[in-house]
Amino acid sequence: QERLVESGGRSVQAGGSLRLSCTFSGNISSFFCMGWFRQAPGKEREGVATITPGPGSTYYARVVKDRFTISRDNAENTIVLHMNNLAPEDSAMYYCAGDGIGGSCSDLNVNDFDYWGQGTQVTVSS
Repeated sequence: QERLVESGGRSVQAGGSLRLSCTFSGNISSFFCMGWFRQAPGKEREGVATITPGPGSTYYARVVKDRFTISRDNAENTIVLHMNNLAPEDSAMYYCAGDGIGGSCSDLNVNDFDYWGQGTQVTVSS
């Protein structure tokens, strides 16, 4: 069973930066897509950014584009989310996910992902 372990979440001031990391127990090249999702209290889980293992094509939610950057290290089986210029509305539990189903990476659709980490909390204070 594939395991995904996130790290890097913490409390920061608005305007600050964070680096989230997710390590997969297996080979990320076996996934169709990997990504980061987030869920704030009382809200649905939403896609933040996704990346393909091969060409490394990236896709972003409109609200984070130009502030967040997703990358992957195939050799380390790790994906990373660099978050800059954080705002209080970015506060959420951030989850790493892997798509073993074969959905469209560009859709950032929660339902396309069948492997999930436990989450790492990001809190941004104003």
